[in-house]
Amino acid sequence: MGKGAGALALLFVTLGSRHARAQDAGEDGQWTMPARDYAATRYSPLARIGVANVGRLRPVWTFSTGVLGGHEGQPLVVGHTLYVVTPYPNVLYAFDLTKPDYPLKWKYRPDVDPNAVGIACCDAINRGAFYAEGKIVYNLLDGRTVAIDTATGKEVWQTKIADLSQGETTPVAPFIVKRRVIVGASGGEFGIHGWVKGLDLRTGRIAWTAYNMGPDSEMLAWPGTVRSFYGKQKDLGVTTWPKGAWAHGGGPVWGWMSYDPRLDLVFYGVGNPGPYNPEQRPGDNKWTASVLARRPDDGALLWAYQFTPHDSWDYDATAEMILADLVLGGEERNVLVHFDKNGFAYTLDRATGEVLVAEPFVPVSWATRVDRASGRPVIDSTKLTGASRGNVKDICPSLEGGKTPAAPAAYSARTKLFYVPTNNLCMDYEAVSVTRIAGTPFIGANTPYHAGPGGHMGAFIAWDAARGRTVWAIEEPYPVWSGVLATAGNVVFYGTLDGWFKAVDATTGRPLWKFKVGSGVVGNPIAYTGPDGKQYVAVYAGIGGDWFLLAGDVRSDDPSDVRPPADFMRDIARHTSQGGMVWLFGLGP
Repeated sequence: MGKGAGALALLFVTLGSRHARAQDAGEDGQWTMPARDYAATRYSPLARIGVANVGRLRPVWTFSTGVLGGHEGQPLVVGHTLYVVTPYPNVLYAFDLTKPDYPLKWKYRPDVDPNAVGIACCDAINRGAFYAEGKIVYNLLDGRTVAIDTATGKEVWQTKIADLSQGETTPVAPFIVKRRVIVGASGGEFGIHGWVKGLDLRTGRIAWTAYNMGPDSEMLAWPGTVRSFYGKQKDLGVTTWPKGAWAHGGGPVWGWMSYDPRLDLVFYGVGNPGPYNPEQRPGDNKWTASVLARRPDDGALLWAYQFTPHDSWDYDATAEMILADLVLGGEERNVLVHFDKNGFAYTLDRATGEVLVAEPFVPVSWATRVDRASGRPVIDSTKLTGASRGNVKDICPSLEGGKTPAAPAAYSARTKLFYVPTNNLCMDYEAVSVTRIAGTPFIGANTPYHAGPGGHMGAFIAWDAARGRTVWAIEEPYPVWSGVLATAGNVVFYGTLDGWFKAVDATTGRPLWKFKVGSGVVGNPIAYTGPDGKQYVAVYAGIGGDWFLLAGDVRSDDPSDVRPPADFMRDIARHTSQGGMVWLFGLGP
């Protein structure tokens, strides 16, 4: 973490919060926020589990959540308590790590509106919680944010932030900076008017709301404040849309956030425009498929950059924005690194959004390159989609992305490499015209997938973001849909859809260890230090997300689940079924 974030944590201690030192998530081995640090690195400084001994990892504890939905997100460890949030119905568990068998300290069981399950796109998942000032803060699927007292398990406050009737749901993990709880909503497939909101950590009161499209006044883009490297004209959130279309143009926020304390900027990605038929929304459709940088206190927009103007392929940009200091052209630069659904890996100047490096990290057919001067992709016109174009074949990557935004990459301060779960899928895309009805799907496309070049459907790669190149790659038979953990022990952890949890050498990619966790892994591993001073690794198992919608025959308790398996992945149910588990691993003899 940067010195500013450490100073912020020190200030909290000085103010007397007995738990605030955990906010820094430093060498003490706790994991208090989704990505462990504000830079979103998912890098643990713990090194007791390393290349030489990781083969001795053994399961030391498991817990069944009793929920079959996709287990995305990650546990938290604050002090010596393990916190687990389930998919719908979004139960929060607190386990005491100081006692044998890690007994339950308390459980918070919210009353979540079941109507949210029918509205949520891509399974009724939850991407996790955030700890701050003695509270665990997380979102319920039905559009509410709650804060729970860590000592008692009692609700401190709850705030309604989203509108189910418009198709808004809230699986996103909140992000807390300087007592501001920043939240967003899913619903790009329902034609919502995408937004982020800043809540007061102490009371839950909504302090500000900033839209991702629309007039500058609604986007909180104040005159004299915006300093984007590209797109400096006024009201681009209006002029790049047909009249009024920005008001139901999608632009959801359901991914991950990061924060630079020196610049005092929060970075987050914006999802797809609606509908999927691009001919109904001519123009660039800003600021969908973009990264936005805002001040946390008041939500003011400082800069924005659009990865995929006039998105014709459902290339959400909600994946993590990892902050690092890299040497480019002999000069150290403060950068933001992003692996976009569109298949390009971007290294941006994080003060302005200038493109410094943009290279494909998976096979890409829809564009040939990104022009650094304009920041725009150079598009292959034969891959443009629309109702008048019929069925456009062999677009790579598919709308699952070169990397799914749901599965965050990691960055190692030790190797200076980024570790990325990837998909090797291409698609055919046939768009149709649709009419928006509030609260119903606003999509308009048929998009069957097939394996990309080489026939394997995924890979786990190490990426050099300063040079824009792959250093090593491990091919996987299925798309890789888990998040990543990198550690100071020079070990990187990830999971697979067919139910393996794996460790590899961070420098070479050499496989070191694997364990069958039963259900496919779509969650994100963490590392922490237990009360005994030993290092542990934790991860959720529980296939879901898009794969629950696509796979078929993975839910054994539902005789009506007779969906045929997806053509591109017909045998996945031979290797996994649904089932939510928490796994903790430690070193054996």
